[in-house]
Amino acid sequence: MSIEIPPGQAPGGPKAPTAAAALQRLDEINARALLGGGAERIKKQHEGGKLTARERIDLLLDPGSFVEIGRFVVHRCTDFGMEQQKILGDGVVTGHGLVDGRKVFVFAQDFTVFGGSLSGAYAQKICKVMDLAIKVGAPVIGLNDSGGARIQEGVESLAGYADIFLRNTLASGVIPQISCILGPCAGGAVYSPAITDFISMVEGTSYMFITGPDVIKAVTHEEVTKEDLGGAMTHASKSGVCHLTSPDDKACLAQTRELLSFLPANNQEDPPFKATQDPPTRDVPGLDLMIPLDASKPYDVKEVVRAAVDDGYLFEIAEAYAQNIVVGFARVGGRVVGVVANQPAVLAGVLDIHSSMKAARFVRFCDCFNIPLVTFVDVPGFMPGTDQEYGGIIKHGAKLLFAFAEATVPKVTVILRKAYGGAYDVMASKHIRADVNFAFPTAEIAVMGPEGAVNIVRRSEILQSAEPEKTRASFVADYREKFANPYKAAELGFIDEVIYPHTLRARLHQSLEMLKDKRESNPVRKHTNIPL
Repeated sequence: MSIEIPPGQAPGGPKAPTAAAALQRLDEINARALLGGGAERIKKQHEGGKLTARERIDLLLDPGSFVEIGRFVVHRCTDFGMEQQKILGDGVVTGHGLVDGRKVFVFAQDFTVFGGSLSGAYAQKICKVMDLAIKVGAPVIGLNDSGGARIQEGVESLAGYADIFLRNTLASGVIPQISCILGPCAGGAVYSPAITDFISMVEGTSYMFITGPDVIKAVTHEEVTKEDLGGAMTHASKSGVCHLTSPDDKACLAQTRELLSFLPANNQEDPPFKATQDPPTRDVPGLDLMIPLDASKPYDVKEVVRAAVDDGYLFEIAEAYAQNIVVGFARVGGRVVGVVANQPAVLAGVLDIHSSMKAARFVRFCDCFNIPLVTFVDVPGFMPGTDQEYGGIIKHGAKLLFAFAEATVPKVTVILRKAYGGAYDVMASKHIRADVNFAFPTAEIAVMGPEGAVNIVRRSEILQSAEPEKTRASFVADYREKFANPYKAAELGFIDEVIYPHTLRARLHQSLEMLKDKRESNPVRKHTNIPL
């Protein structure tokens, strides 16, 4: 005869947990984890103009797509009474989700938990999602808001940072990595974002620096605020550390979603194609008169770029830094391109230390991730001066040369006006493996401008002339006719075609369509040794 055991009761012992009780316990633990550092700290986060880690993830990802990893992880520290202060998740929310239906991995530092400070367990959570991202080939987005290393853990927290740095390095050029700085990021913590591909900062609430204002004052006696030292505009305009800025968290995350729309998931894929209603072969009549004939007269190269790309839209990168060169993403016929353009409206478009570094990094990113390069050239040369020479313009200019030369993606170059001296070579010339090189009829391709050239090669004749100025003017006109034009280069095959400006969009589209199956490789080696 069988004995019926009442629900929830084991024979000869205490009551066994019911399924309902187990589920209720899970509900309670989940609720605790979702609360992070608690309601009071969440309130303080909001009062400071910042969102919580989970609110940020919800804005970044497609609704309902987030899958969390490691929600119940806690730290292992038993010193300084930390064993009594364990919070589920331990200050970072990690997982994966979708952006416009495409897979991404994300970690969001939670300032409500120990000020977002990093522990060994916290670092392992980040490393886990980075490892998964590399395995499956998906971007990683870091939402940074942290007080730095957790002092109570000592070297274990420092080791955690190094574990992350290693993965940033191994993932570089394999998957896109984006860092959103949404609060403090100081000390060793800044090096993870620095290795990533793009850094976005929020104005007024985020900052980055190696040593803070107090340490600087103690060591160098300089007085500086956090904002002036490491705020968004400081890094966007002065250091070049920051590529994008936003007025608040919400705008930053929307901007990050847009940036991702131009990027492939990994280095084995092409960037996403986006159909356009803008006819790829349309004429742009305004381009015929957009470039001033006077070589010394400035104009905004962004107007040229916008006239040629889909819907007139350019997603500019590092807009406030080294403004004498423009870099960013656009589309031509639905296909993503990386745009590099000298800016005659700023310093006449000259190449200097900062513009060379800015463009070189961008070119190398595009080459890593199969994004064709379209280069618009109007460059009078390299910036002269002792500051530039002492600052290493030789090696920094060589970075841009190196980046264009090693790039194997499709490369289309358009010389709009000036292309003088070594800068002509550097700006994706035919000689460093550009695939298609066009020139406008306004192009001037020469060792230097007519005035400077005549002063050198005709110096003695000018000095001996009875009317030096008239003689010089005659020589300048003759030099301009013979050399300051695109036709000599076209005769030599260095320019594939001198095109009518109004056909620019169509010619870019045709070239990119022709090059879509391009295959080119560099010699086998461990890696290159770019001049750093």
